[in-house]
Amino acid sequence: MSESNRRAAFSKRFALGFSSRARMICTRVYRSLRMQAWFPHVPLALAVGLAGVVQAWPSLESMREVVAFFAASREVNDLSRGFDALAIHGVSQELVGVLLMVLALGLLLHSRLAWVLTLMMTAATVGLQFMPHAQPLPAVTVYSGVLLVLLTLAYRSFQRASLATGTLFALIGVLLTIGYGVLGSYTLGREFAPPIADFDSALYFTVVTMSTVGYGDIVPHTAHARLFAVSLIILGLAIFATSLTAIAGPLINRRMMNLLQPRKKRMKRTDHIIVIGNTPLARNTIRALTARGLHVTAIWPARPPEGVQEPEDLVIGDASDSEVLGGAGIANARAVLALGADDSDNAFATLAAKDANAQVRTVLAVSDAHSMGRVRHVRPDAVLALPAIGGELLAMALSGEEVNLDGLLGQLLKLGDAEGAMTGGGTPA
Repeated sequence: MSESNRRAAFSKRFALGFSSRARMICTRVYRSLRMQAWFPHVPLALAVGLAGVVQAWPSLESMREVVAFFAASREVNDLSRGFDALAIHGVSQELVGVLLMVLALGLLLHSRLAWVLTLMMTAATVGLQFMPHAQPLPAVTVYSGVLLVLLTLAYRSFQRASLATGTLFALIGVLLTIGYGVLGSYTLGREFAPPIADFDSALYFTVVTMSTVGYGDIVPHTAHARLFAVSLIILGLAIFATSLTAIAGPLINRRMMNLLQPRKKRMKRTDHIIVIGNTPLARNTIRALTARGLHVTAIWPARPPEGVQEPEDLVIGDASDSEVLGGAGIANARAVLALGADDSDNAFATLAAKDANAQVRTVLAVSDAHSMGRVRHVRPDAVLALPAIGGELLAMALSGEEVNLDGLLGQLLKLGDAEGAMTGGGTPA
């Protein structure tokens, strides 16, 4: 091998080793800080709440003046004069800020609907900075843009579709959108034909516009009024579509599951075997154990695409998470087989299984021979060393040596010192 090839091979091994160690360090920090209980939904909720406060803060002083004006006036027709103190873009930013503060609570509950509405409101916040006659704030634009990116990256953390939570936030979204339409109609009342000068007309125009009915009896005749009507239509359609999905979606899914799987019963997980990973080795092991009448619970990191057959008892989640292992019945499990594609993930899953149940037997699969030295510190009951047995088979075949089944078994299952002494077979890992 030439010097350049040796350097390239060394650089590749160094990069792989560094990335593996960095990943193990990050996983240890993640587990030690119990970040699965608060990350990323809590920081995102705080950031969204802060964005809402920043959006609503500039108009609080003018809102206090308007409230004081309302308190001194008893005539409904005088309300439009009070709203003249607010510019239309200020009203929009204020309502977006209030909605963001409310939706921050939904993010704490992992609500999918709250995440969707927050994403829409954050995008609207960025868009409002570029509206005509707006006063763009660079800090707000950058902050909202970064928040939009972080929300997009964290979409997997917001999967809860509770009917009660969805209904609550759908109602809040509809009410705030109606409030936005009423306030905007008052502010631009003179730019409609006929002018909007009372609450009844403002509410009527808002509902008619949001529902896209458009009777044509109240028509915007200026550019600002037309832009406001367009924004109200778009916002109304988005809110209604999202709300309908959030409320009707769980009901339809539950009904479809009952129709498609009427006889499916809740699994009783006792004296079972937990197989971690969605690899060919893991799937073949599940089939072999199931064919022998053993109860197997599979833990996969994500639900497979359509067309891939799922195990009868499947748990979706991170196998190194104690809550996921608890849901898989680790307390009553007979054994845990960590057969994932990544050696580091298998090691951390084995550690988590030992922490949750010190009596459970563990088997850890190793796909990289260089990982054999590192997994010794995990102290599994057995290490499934596939690279070792592959090397032994090739060496025996090429040298004409007789195949030694006992030696192959010892290479295949490299048992720890204590376990090897107890079973009488196996070599130290």
